Amino acid sequence: MKRSVFVTGATNGTGYAIAERFAKEGYDVFIGSRYKENSAEAAKKLSEQYGVFSKGYEYQTAELREDEVRAIFDDIRGMGYLLDTLVLNAANLGIGQVSMDVDINDFMGVYTTNIGWNFLMSREAAKQMREKGKGSIVFIGSNSAIRVTENRCAYCSSKNAIIAMSRSFAVDWGKYGIRSNVVLPGMIKTERWINNVNNAKYCLPNYTPIHDIAEFEDVANAAWYFGSDQSRNTTGTELAVDGGMLAQLTPNINRELWK
Repeated sequence: MKRSVFVTGATNGTGYAIAERFAKEGYDVFIGSRYKENSAEAAKKLSEQYGVFSKGYEYQTAELREDEVRAIFDDIRGMGYLLDTLVLNAANLGIGQVSMDVDINDFMGVYTTNIGWNFLMSREAAKQMREKGKGSIVFIGSNSAIRVTENRCAYCSSKNAIIAMSRSFAVDWGKYGIRSNVVLPGMIKTERWINNVNNAKYCLPNYTPIHDIAEFEDVANAAWYFGSDQSRNTTGTELAVDGGMLAQLTPNINRELWK
C-alpha cells in the first residue's frame, strides 16, 4: 500500500507547498478545499509533475457536517488507502473581528473551522491510522497562539486551543501509534504580506531576529518532519517557524527592513 497524506486548504500557498513536499517524497496526496474545481486542478498538477496519485475533495466549513467528513474518508478507504498523515492547514483567519463589537456567530465561526472541523478530520483519520498501527497528525497553527495580535481574539485563542487539542490526541491516541504535533509559523510571504505588510513599519512581525520571514517551503519542511517517520519519537509538541519572533522580547524596529 502506498503512503498517503491528506492536506486541507492545499490548493495554493502554504497548503500547496506542503502537499508538494509530500508528493516529492512519493506520497499519494489527497487535497481538501472549499472549491471543487480548485482542489481538482491542484491534484492534477501534483499528479502530472510527480507521478503520484492525487485527488481533490470539496467541503464547506461554515457548519460542522460529520456525514460529509465521513464520506471523504470512506472514499479514501474505498480506494484501498489507510491514511498515513493528516496535515490540517485550512483556517478561518477571523480578520477584523473587534472584540467588543464582533457578532458572536462570526466569532464562533472561527472555532467551527479551526477547532470543530479539525477535530472531525482528525477523528476520522485516526480511525484509519489505528487500523494501520501508526500515523501522524500535523496541525499548522500560528505563533499567534502564544503572542497575540490585536483584534484577532477568535483566531489567536482558537490557535492556542489547537495546541491543547494536539497534545490531547498525542496522549489519547499514542497507544495506537498515532502522533500529533503542531507547526507554529510566524509571518509568511503570502500575497497578502507582499501587497500590504512588507513596507509597513508598524508590523512588528517583520522585525525577526533572523532578518527574514518564512517562505511557503519553510513551513512545508516542518510539516514534512512531523508527518514523516523522521519524527517517529516526537509527539505532543510544537515547532516554531517564525524567524525567532517568539524568542525575542523587544524587536529591533530601528533597523531597515529587508527588500
